[in-house]
Amino acid sequence: QVHLVESGGGSVQAGGSLRLSCAISGDTGSRACTAWFRRVPGKQREEVAAIDSEGSTSVATSVKGRFTISEDNTKNILYLQMNTLKPEDSAMYYCAADRNARLCRYCSRGWCYEGDFGYWGQGTQVTVSS
Repeated sequence: QVHLVESGGGSVQAGGSLRLSCAISGDTGSRACTAWFRRVPGKQREEVAAIDSEGSTSVATSVKGRFTISEDNTKNILYLQMNTLKPEDSAMYYCAADRNARLCRYCSRGWCYEGDFGYWGQGTQVTVSS
């Protein structure tokens, strides 16, 4: 079992920055792929960025050049640095993990979906005003 707790969300003006954190505990060896998703009301969660157990990362086209995923393995904390935020980035952001190592390869191609991941945090809200 993997336990995920997000933090760092808030309200910011367009062009601003936020850094989200995800504290990871439990059977951390079970997670071969860890990712950030986001969801706006009425839509499914969409994958934003992913990182595998070797540190290889990918980000969705919609946030490329603005968002960066990283991890502090010594503290078991996952980060999402979000710069140049836009109003359309407003969403609930979730941390997700799974033991399937192939998932991160799928994410790098834009092919990973919320149903692929077995462990989820409760989410943290990001609101970007224009």
